[in-house]
Amino acid sequence: MSAIATVLLGSAVTAFGVAPLTATPPDSPPTRQVVQALQPEGLAPQVAALDLSELVLHRSDTTRSGDTADSLLRRLGISDAEAATFLRSNAVAAQMLTGRAGKLVHARLVSEAGGGRLQQLVVKGPAADSQQHETHFTRLTIERTAAGLVARSEQAELQRSARVGSGTIESTLFAAADDAGLPDAVTSQLAEMFGADIDFRRELRRGDTFAAVYETRSADGEPVPWTADAGRVLAARFVNRDKLHEAIWFQEEGGRGGYFAPDGSSKVRGLLASPLAFSRVTSGFAMRFHPIQKTWRAHLGVDYGAPTGTPVRAVGDGVVEFSGVQNGYGNVVVLKHRDDRSTVYAHLSRIDVNRGASVAQGATIGAVGSTGWATGPHLHFEFKVKGQQVDPVQIARSSETVTLSAASRARFKQTAALAMDRLDATRSSPATLGTATASAR
Repeated sequence: MSAIATVLLGSAVTAFGVAPLTATPPDSPPTRQVVQALQPEGLAPQVAALDLSELVLHRSDTTRSGDTADSLLRRLGISDAEAATFLRSNAVAAQMLTGRAGKLVHARLVSEAGGGRLQQLVVKGPAADSQQHETHFTRLTIERTAAGLVARSEQAELQRSARVGSGTIESTLFAAADDAGLPDAVTSQLAEMFGADIDFRRELRRGDTFAAVYETRSADGEPVPWTADAGRVLAARFVNRDKLHEAIWFQEEGGRGGYFAPDGSSKVRGLLASPLAFSRVTSGFAMRFHPIQKTWRAHLGVDYGAPTGTPVRAVGDGVVEFSGVQNGYGNVVVLKHRDDRSTVYAHLSRIDVNRGASVAQGATIGAVGSTGWATGPHLHFEFKVKGQQVDPVQIARSSETVTLSAASRARFKQTAALAMDRLDATRSSPATLGTATASAR
């Protein structure tokens, strides 16, 4: 501030006029330059007041794995030895860097030469009680008082709200969702819940539309990343090839929640459409040029391209029939399902199940790799009926579903009606709808 005062007090303000550079026409009036020095009145007191004022800054960040008090303060632009010592020595303040990373941090500091002096630091993270992770959060506040720095920790309630978004497919689902401002978690859920109805590898078309109502959790207005159902889709609509698909989240009393069509039939099939959570697919169930044998051959399966280590899940309940190495398949797991059905998961980087073990639908059985005859990391997946390869998407699409119990029908009807109204709202205004109702848990 003193530098600013020196510049202002040591300078006079000059008013002047400049003649144009172009030639003056003979009949134009003469042009003259006028210079006058001006000294604004009362400048010295204003500069003195400015020099005494403090510049307050606000910075936000998230905690990272391996953070220390010094590294976090440095990222926030805070150069305050007293604050660093306090964060290391105070038992309450030290909780800021314990537990999982990704806590939300907001700092208020006063700008000084060489850095900033901490005034307040607010850190928001998961609730102290794991049973309250979905409903509450921990707010840790460190602030400077007349007596010095103090810290306090409290449990506060998370705010729940429902938001809506809609989009049109131009290239990919993720690209359209990005344009609509939907979080990636919501996009993945859309692909998951409609995976048995729409083959997102082959059936997605330009002009297809989608809409979603999804729940957000926030701590003091900031979206939180740590709750299990942050971004959970409450209702969705997808129009693919002019065919309408709809799904509503509903939880029966004493049961697990799931997605249901408006008629009450479950969107959860007896078999999953994919052994991987939504990911890029390198080749479909079709003829392909084999990259190793250099010949055209029937590719009786589906290759899912994904990074090494991506979890591979069982598409249905079954028993491990084989677990080991098989020539070109590399590390492979074969699951035996009922009705003479089996599934094959090949090129795994690791195997997580043993022969004879029972596995449930969705359980992790291994991880994507590139063992055997593979040119890069991917999962080769096959579905067999009586030993013959069949299209796994068609099998998943025709697998059995369950329906709601009669006792839940009335409550589901109310939830479905509210969900349809919210989806209709996306056609006019994709905005916050307000607090989610209890029936849309």
